[in-house]
Amino acid sequence: MHQRVMKTLEFHKVRDQLVEHTSSPLGREKAQKLAPSVDFAEVSRLQEETDEAVKVLRLKGNVPLGGIHDIRPHVKRAQIGGTLSPLELVQVASTIHASRQMRRFIEDLQGETEVPILAGYAEGITVLASLEEAIRNAVDEGGEVLDGASDTLRSLRQQMRAREARVREKLEGMIRSSNAQKMLSDAIITIRNDRFVIPVKQEYRGHYGGIIHDQSSSGQTLFIEPQAIVQLNNELQSIRVNEQQEIERILSELSSLTADHYDNLREIVMILAELDFMFAKARYGSRIKGSKPIVNAEGRISLIKARHPLIPIDEVVANTIELGKEYTTIVITGPNTGGKTVTLKTVGLCTLMAQAGLQIPALDGSEVAVFDSVFADIGDEQSIEQSLSTFSSHMVNIVEILNHVNNRSLVLFDELGAGTDPQEGAALAISILDEVYSRGARVIATTHYPELKAYGYNREGVINASVEFNVETLSPTYKLLIGVPGRSNAFEISKRLGLKESVIETAKSYIGTDSNEVENMIASLEESRRQAERDREEASELLKDAEKLHKDLQKQTAAYYEKKEELTEKAKEKAAVIVEKAKEEAEEVIRELRRLRLEKGAEIKEHELIEAKRRLGEAAPELTRAKKGSKAKAGDRHPFKPGDEVKVLTFDQKGHLLERISDGEWHVQIGILKMKVKEKDMEFINTPKPMETKPMATVKGKDFHVSLELDLRGERYEDAIMRVEKYIDDALLAGYPRVSIIHGKGTGALRQGVQEYLRNHRSVKKIRFGDAGEGGTGVTVVEFK
Repeated sequence: MHQRVMKTLEFHKVRDQLVEHTSSPLGREKAQKLAPSVDFAEVSRLQEETDEAVKVLRLKGNVPLGGIHDIRPHVKRAQIGGTLSPLELVQVASTIHASRQMRRFIEDLQGETEVPILAGYAEGITVLASLEEAIRNAVDEGGEVLDGASDTLRSLRQQMRAREARVREKLEGMIRSSNAQKMLSDAIITIRNDRFVIPVKQEYRGHYGGIIHDQSSSGQTLFIEPQAIVQLNNELQSIRVNEQQEIERILSELSSLTADHYDNLREIVMILAELDFMFAKARYGSRIKGSKPIVNAEGRISLIKARHPLIPIDEVVANTIELGKEYTTIVITGPNTGGKTVTLKTVGLCTLMAQAGLQIPALDGSEVAVFDSVFADIGDEQSIEQSLSTFSSHMVNIVEILNHVNNRSLVLFDELGAGTDPQEGAALAISILDEVYSRGARVIATTHYPELKAYGYNREGVINASVEFNVETLSPTYKLLIGVPGRSNAFEISKRLGLKESVIETAKSYIGTDSNEVENMIASLEESRRQAERDREEASELLKDAEKLHKDLQKQTAAYYEKKEELTEKAKEKAAVIVEKAKEEAEEVIRELRRLRLEKGAEIKEHELIEAKRRLGEAAPELTRAKKGSKAKAGDRHPFKPGDEVKVLTFDQKGHLLERISDGEWHVQIGILKMKVKEKDMEFINTPKPMETKPMATVKGKDFHVSLELDLRGERYEDAIMRVEKYIDDALLAGYPRVSIIHGKGTGALRQGVQEYLRNHRSVKKIRFGDAGEGGTGVTVVEFK
């Protein structure tokens, strides 16, 4: 990729922002060398790496990447026989510890989710716990060799401390003597040349004898090692020499041990650099609210709500840009009011970022192509050094582009043909666009020449576009309008700024009729587009209201039937109690009659009493409770057909069959509701005359909440999960045993997120990918408990 183009598109600023998210010098070095790749397989691999790191950060929040150092120079020096310093050994141990922590982190992560790329890196990390322990036992975090590094060193340091105590004891006796205040400049013990001394005034230099090691700047104070402690200082110095030799031996031994693991340590450093770089890209993607793009090698670009990554999110305007499908060239026309150049840079920068393995600031489902080269002629290229005008500088770049452009190129022209005579510039711009178009390149060009407005209408595969301008505020909205050419706002702006109406009318008279008609046509197109957007928003609101109404009606109907059944049961139970009481009273009367017959010989026959009791028993109502889930016997099955009157056993309600939707399933109209019911849950009643059944309240739309399918393609991850949650609740309320969720194949991030949510849902029995006829891995089929 050309360095000049990367500079023009400000790719280096993206690289600088990425560096801020690294955790070590190793990751920083890789981030500083970030560059786009032109190999499709490599770009796909880089995007998979970044996406996996994003998933881990979403699950864990952070990654243990602290304590990593660039130990390659240390390891190399140890390998050729050099001795490492204590601090260098500490850095080696710290890096080994960081690699162990990272390996353990990845292994734990594998129990929660699939991370094949990280798992591959973890396998390459050799655990060097013995080397780390050897260094930790010998050197502390501050780089000091510990007493316990060896028995010899411990003994030597004990001797040193004993000798130092004796030296200090003797010197303190000297400075506390009666003559010390007179002969010493200060009653302190200090060190010069690693030997203990006292500050003696010049005139008393001979009193203590010994050796003079230093003097003050004025010469009035001499730092003298008294003769009485010379021997002790000599012994102390000898022990220090032995201590240093022992330290050198220990460091040499540890350095040799480090050299033995040269290959493993180099591999660890390489893997930690890759891991730091991976998670730096993931953190940067989170910062710009980016998403993993779909990568293709066919030159298709589809950026959904794309933003320029270098403009603050709260200020930037998102635009949807498509190229390479129905058209391969976009010509953005209109005056220089801002926004056109930003659009060019957004497309170019998103392409470079994607080819470098970074996520792009656009919504999920965005697509980018892998180009062999990206060309950009943007900005004021005037060169004083080469004595070139703006036009000449642009033409130098354009000639260079035309010499190398092919069908795997993305070309960005800013103000094509500017800087020269308008008629010649417009003609040249059209000719250049034709040449680049004929080579099969993907092209986006901006121009303020009105002649190019007709270019998009006269060329197949070319479309016009413009950046919206608000005449009321005299400022651009930065919103890209695909299919609508730009128009001059000079008269409207002049009028808003106070130019006389007569002057404006005179100016309009100088414009040709054709130009006026074109401008009026463009104005009409813009107004039609705005009206269409308003109508769409209004229709969307009405759809939402209708769906809410339908959901409320369904809830109320279900509650009505439930309440109705409850009241019926209560009434039957109450009636049964009353009748039972009556039966008991009747039994009492019959017993009394029998007693009278026996005692007084009344003419009442026994069979008449039994008949009266039977009639009383038949008067009691039967309690027939509807059992949910009851099924019709296999032998009672009826060949159902549209229009049949059936009883839905799960609701204990009558309805009419509308249409068969699959083998064994029908759409049934129950009152105002239309729902899906299995044949095994229905009971045939009769076949009435053909009738047209229309639901009183049926709302169909993209997000119809009782649809058998939920389409999430193009949704952001967070919005998709919210929709899945709502949809599952609605499907359960409707009594569906199975639904399908369409997430597409894409990057896999949306699929994994949806499936992780479904696995944890208490009402989900099982999930699986769709069969070949159901959409394959682009669809997840959910079965409820």
